[in-house]
Amino acid sequence: MTNRSHPHDPSQPAYPIRTVCALTGLNPITLRAWERRYGFIEPIRTPGGHRLYTQEHVEQINSALSLLASGVPIGAAARAVRRSAASSSRTDVWSALRRQTIAAIMRFDESALDAIYESALGLQPIEVVTRKLLTPVLEELGRRWESAQGRIAEEHFFTTYTRNKLGARLHHRRRIAARSRLLCACGPGEQHELGLLLFALAAHDQNVACVVLGANTPFGELAAACKRAGCDGIVISMSMQAEAAGLERDLREVVRETNRPVFVGGEASALHGNAIAGAGAIVIGADIGGGVRRLLATLDAAEAKRPRSRR
Repeated sequence: MTNRSHPHDPSQPAYPIRTVCALTGLNPITLRAWERRYGFIEPIRTPGGHRLYTQEHVEQINSALSLLASGVPIGAAARAVRRSAASSSRTDVWSALRRQTIAAIMRFDESALDAIYESALGLQPIEVVTRKLLTPVLEELGRRWESAQGRIAEEHFFTTYTRNKLGARLHHRRRIAARSRLLCACGPGEQHELGLLLFALAAHDQNVACVVLGANTPFGELAAACKRAGCDGIVISMSMQAEAAGLERDLREVVRETNRPVFVGGEASALHGNAIAGAGAIVIGADIGGGVRRLLATLDAAEAKRPRSRR
């Protein structure tokens, strides 16, 4: 039975199959086979018959890949992803939590936010809470401010609250014997750190240490910082849309000076995948789990190619 996707919101991005495969590492032939044999997902069809995929599709593919990596057969993985999608469509829990969060923000009520946040974490892990609660609330606050319904103080209040919560989790993370070390930064002009902090937390869970520089980091600072920190690569988070030609030029310089893998994540990485690849950098997309898997596979492959010193 085919998993019918929800009607597509035209304000949200939709990606061609080559972009989705770049974001997930899945072969296009395999993806089409999964759609045909297991009713895995149903892409949007353009009038010309081309497949388009939403961010939700990307997350479902990454969920299936995680199950496969843990030893679950593809048929069972596809059924699990379909059940999860159906359950998500039937429940209005996240809508209710978003409404409660907006109401608490309008009162500048941090205690109420704490209660809602802990309740949400009881439902899903932090990356899902961010995608279904924190990010939509930030977007709604932006719309309220643009339409004069809300105040910029509300957006600042909630952004600071969320950054503090994620920063505290990162600060108090357990000690690890790191397999790799990464320099993590938001690109020039990028003020939104939440995706970067989430990525650092997810990478830490895979025994990767992260040196986090935070928002609005000039490209010219990255190579020197990477070398001084002894990092094995750089992760750049970008949600803002940049001019493709300038982005490719600037990234190429970072790749050249660093001589280490340079990864670019966030919404802008999917929109400018060709420019990023043209600069010699690696697209890891907006999905945290899938991005960490691609990064680890790249670092492991680079490590395997390095000559081993003789004892």
